[in-house]
Amino acid sequence: MFRDNYVSSHSFMVKFKQLKAKLDERTEVHLDSEYHRELKEYIERVYQQTCLADFFSDKTLDDMRDAEMTNLNRLQKLKNAISYKKDKHKLQHENEDWG
Repeated sequence: MFRDNYVSSHSFMVKFKQLKAKLDERTEVHLDSEYHRELKEYIERVYQQTCLADFFSDKTLDDMRDAEMTNLNRLQKLKNAISYKKDKHKLQHENEDWG
């Protein structure tokens, strides 16, 4: 939603509240990885800044776009780094000769 310049603050809040409600309905699974902790904190922080804020306008949303897209890219890199490590180690073990 941050990438789409035509999303208004009202439509962002409505959609984000829907997504957060769906996420909150799920039973919580405790995953103790840096990526999952950061993602959970990110969702809570954006929810506080947008849906629970006293005043959230189109200008506020526009001001947030670049910073939040940077944060999302950082989260994506963190997720990919974890995935890359798993794949890298998986290949090492497949090529080992035990006898």
